[in-house]
Amino acid sequence: MADGDDTTFIGHRPGKSAMRSKQAVNSAMRSGVGVDSEKKFAGGQNKNATANKNTAKLDRETEELHHDHVSHDVSVLIQQGRQSKGMTQKDLATKINEKQQIINDYENGKALPNQQILGKLERILGLKLRGKDKGQPLDKKK
Repeated sequence: MADGDDTTFIGHRPGKSAMRSKQAVNSAMRSGVGVDSEKKFAGGQNKNATANKNTAKLDRETEELHHDHVSHDVSVLIQQGRQSKGMTQKDLATKINEKQQIINDYENGKALPNQQILGKLERILGLKLRGKDKGQPLDKKK
């Protein structure tokens, strides 16, 4: 062979399991075949579970990098507006084409504000939920 490899396999190549046993390694050494054994660093261990060096840095920054949730006054406005129209959370969710859980999250202040959803809620409830004049009737001048 041109690349200097003098190993010839007839039939199939021996599988990895055959080459791992101590008996197979000893047999190969006795027959004069070159045996290469190397210890792999952290071989057979699950190293994905170790802590990253940046973990402490991320813990320090958690307070600065938090996401804003829907404010309490907006969640109260959504709930009051829905109740004044006589709708359940499911009814409101159906009208804005979202899931009921979304309405629940907005009313509990757990949701991350989405401008599209807030716009839909404003149109259905007829109340402004954004800007300086929150809670005022929505102007239909547009």
